[in-house]
Amino acid sequence: MAKITFIQPDGSSQTVDADIGLTVMEAAKLNNVEGIEAECGGACACATCHVYVDDAWRAATGKPSDMEEDMLDFAFDVRESSRLSCQMKITAAIDGLVVRVPAKQF
Repeated sequence: MAKITFIQPDGSSQTVDADIGLTVMEAAKLNNVEGIEAECGGACACATCHVYVDDAWRAATGKPSDMEEDMLDFAFDVRESSRLSCQMKITAAIDGLVVRVPAKQF
């Protein structure tokens, strides 16, 4: 298990326990995290699971693939720290991960 903390635009947070091997998006959906719609179900075909990865976790989560970069073009307010949560696999290395949900996803 890994702990993932989702911080909402209003500053509230929700920490969830997530099984290793799931994606950050799947963990969000299983725990009813607001703002993570995941309309495509994790197929990297939309940008409704967009999150901002806290700077301390950017190296551990890696860089977006070319396909993910293309989909991020459809997200609002894309930043250096932007990732699609469906493309981030949960591993022991990201236990404690902190991500922020963009305000435009509400």
